[in-house]
Amino acid sequence: MKSYTQRLLKAIPGGAHTYSRGYDQYPENAPEIFSKGEGAYCFDANGQSYLDYGMALRAVNIGYAEDAIDMAAFEQIKNGNNLTRASVIELEAAELLIDLIDSVEMVKFTKNGSTAVSAAVKLARAYTGRKLVARCAEHPFFSYDDWFIGSTVIKKGIPQEVIDQTKMFSYDDIHSLETLIKEYPDEIACVVLEPSTMAHPAPSREVEGETFLHDVQRLCNKHGIVFVLDEMITGFRWDIKGAQHYYNVEPDLCTFGKAMANGFSVAAVGGKREIMELGSIEKLGTERLFLLSTTHGAEMCGLGAFVKTVEYLKENNTVEHLWQYGEKLIQLMNRKAKEAGVGEYFVAGGVSCSPWYMTYGPDGQASLEFRTLFSQEMIKNGVLMPWIALCQRHGEAELKLTEVALEHAFSVYKKAIDAGSVDEWLVGDAIKPVFRSVN
Repeated sequence: MKSYTQRLLKAIPGGAHTYSRGYDQYPENAPEIFSKGEGAYCFDANGQSYLDYGMALRAVNIGYAEDAIDMAAFEQIKNGNNLTRASVIELEAAELLIDLIDSVEMVKFTKNGSTAVSAAVKLARAYTGRKLVARCAEHPFFSYDDWFIGSTVIKKGIPQEVIDQTKMFSYDDIHSLETLIKEYPDEIACVVLEPSTMAHPAPSREVEGETFLHDVQRLCNKHGIVFVLDEMITGFRWDIKGAQHYYNVEPDLCTFGKAMANGFSVAAVGGKREIMELGSIEKLGTERLFLLSTTHGAEMCGLGAFVKTVEYLKENNTVEHLWQYGEKLIQLMNRKAKEAGVGEYFVAGGVSCSPWYMTYGPDGQASLEFRTLFSQEMIKNGVLMPWIALCQRHGEAELKLTEVALEHAFSVYKKAIDAGSVDEWLVGDAIKPVFRSVN
C-alpha cells in the first residue's frame, strides 16, 4: 500500500472524512492525495494535474479556487468569521434563500447535508407526532445518522428499534408508497426522496403534465405526511431555484448543500413556516423542539460564499452551461464507445446537467471490474472520472481532453471485452461498493 494511503489510514478511520473518498473507491493508479484544485483541475502532491469530473463530491459547480467566491468568503473571515450573536451575513443569507426557493419560508443553516436531512426528519416527527420514516430505496445517501444508515446493509452499532423505524419505497412507483402507507396507517411522519437522480421523474399516473413527484405530494397531503425533498445534489444544478422549481412541485420541507456555496461548507433545511417554527423560541408556553444548534452552523465565510455563489450563478448562466456541456459529454461518450466497438458495454445518459455512465462486462451485466478499468485508463490520460459532476470551468478544451482520454480508455476496454476479462489490463483490485456489510 502506498505511503500517503498508509498515513491516511493510520490517522483517519477509513482514510478520509467521506467514505466515497476512500482508496477502495478508486483504481490503483489514482492519485492518493490532492494538494489543491483550480478551475476544473485537481493537483496531486507532486503537482501533477488531473481534469476532474468528481468536483469535490458535486460540491463545486463553478470551479475550484474561484476568485470571486473566495474573496467573498475572505471578507467575512476579516469580519470575524464567527460572532457571539447572529451576524449580518447570516441574516442576508437566510433572506436570500427564502427569496430564492419558492417553498422556503424559514431556513436553518448547518455544515453538512446529513445534519440537514436529519433535522427535516426530526421536524416531521415533531409536527406529526409519528415515528416512521419512508425513504426512497433507489437514492443512495441521505444522512450518516442511524435513521438512514440502519436502512442500509451496514447496521453495526444501530439498535433494532431504530432500524425498524425506517421503511422503503421505490422511485417512480407510487403504488409502493401507497402500499407502505396502508401497511402503517397514521404512523409515517415523512416521505424523504431526491427529486431526481438517474432520470427525470416519470409522468404522473393521475394528472397529465405532472410527474411522480406530484403524486407523492398528493399522497402526503392526503395522509398528513410531511413531504421532504433532499436537494443536496439537484440544488443549484437542475435550476438555480432547485429541482422543485424545475419540476414545479412544492415540498413541505427541503434540504440543500453541496453546490450552494461552490465547495464551502454550507447546508440548509428549510420549508413551511408552520413546521420550521417548531424550532423557534418566541411563542411563550409552547412545547419546545430542540432543532439544529451548532457553533459553526452559520460560519460567516461559508455564508458569504453562498451569497456570492448565487450572484455568480445568475450573472454567468452557470446552470445553463451545465446542461449544455452535459449533453455534449453524453453524446461524446456514447459516440466514442460505439466507434471503439463497446457501445453495448458502456453507456452514458441521465439528466444532462448531471450525467452518469454505466459499465458492463462481456455477459452484459453491470461490472465494477470494468468500471475500474475504465477509470484506470482515463487516469492514465489525465482525466479523473469516478462519476460525472460538472462545473462552469468545464469548457471546450476540457471536452477535447476528455475525448482523447476516452479514445485511449475504450481501446483497452475493447481488448478486455474481447478477452472476456479485465485480468490482463487491470492493476490492483476493483473498486468496491461504499455500502457493504463486510470490508
